[in-house]
Amino acid sequence: MKYKMTDETKSVDNIILHRIQALKSFGDVEIGDKGGWIQTDWNLSQSGNCWVSGDANVFGTAQVWDDARVFGDAKVFENAMVFGNAWVFGDAEVFEKAQIFENALVFNNACVFGNVQVYGDAQVYGNAWVSGDAEVYGNARVFGARMK
Repeated sequence: MKYKMTDETKSVDNIILHRIQALKSFGDVEIGDKGGWIQTDWNLSQSGNCWVSGDANVFGTAQVWDDARVFGDAKVFENAMVFGNAWVFGDAEVFEKAQIFENALVFNNACVFGNVQVYGDAQVYGNAWVSGDAEVYGNARVFGARMK
């Protein structure tokens, strides 16, 4: 096992999340490092270099595996999946059945939901919302500007 769920808890959307702690060193994570927050061990794979850190939350039936990272204040929940070398960070939210994979990045205040797939070297950021059955891939950049 590479991590454990600690007794440190918090409530998000009336769901109890547990802070994780590394049981061994891997990637850039050192043994003893405290990570982010998950609901169950279903949310974060024990294999690969995947990790949840900072104040990030992964819950529901969402999953993070391979070498994916979820960090900052990001939220991944419902049936969302983050895998490959993908990163979700900042205040980004990924939910419903969205899939973020390969080398994709979702960050800042981006919101990705529905049956969306973001993959390749694609990036969704700023205040962008991507939903429905959209696919964002290749070197695509989807961003949103704050409305005044």
